[in-house]
Amino acid sequence: MTTEAELLARAAGMRRNPTEWENRLWRELSGAKLGYKFRRQHVIAPFIADFFCPAKGLIVEVDGDTHDPVKDAGRDRFMASKGFHTLRFSNLDIRENIEGVLLTIVAALQARPDRWSGVPHPNPSPEGEGLKA
Repeated sequence: MTTEAELLARAAGMRRNPTEWENRLWRELSGAKLGYKFRRQHVIAPFIADFFCPAKGLIVEVDGDTHDPVKDAGRDRFMASKGFHTLRFSNLDIRENIEGVLLTIVAALQARPDRWSGVPHPNPSPEGEGLKA
């Protein structure tokens, strides 16, 4: 079984060496461009989510050619049991229809309830943004 420290180290490596398609999507998600902050390669043990919006509990996965739909479905059920919703996009989706991908993400963000409505974020960022009431 992989330890959390090993997962964190692997996630850091994945952030340093993203796939082309993860990098393209990250350019659109970073800096709260869609109105919400996302994290890259975020550990939700025992998995690493490609992109995670903590305020909405939304996971966005970029699936390359090596993804196994059966394993992915099991992973998605696990994430749902933790209260998270997963969106999956193929490399082709990002290459050919990035606008459609972004519209789908925005719609999912708008449909999801805020996880901390009115209370400070339980894990504020180093800049203190989560401490704002």
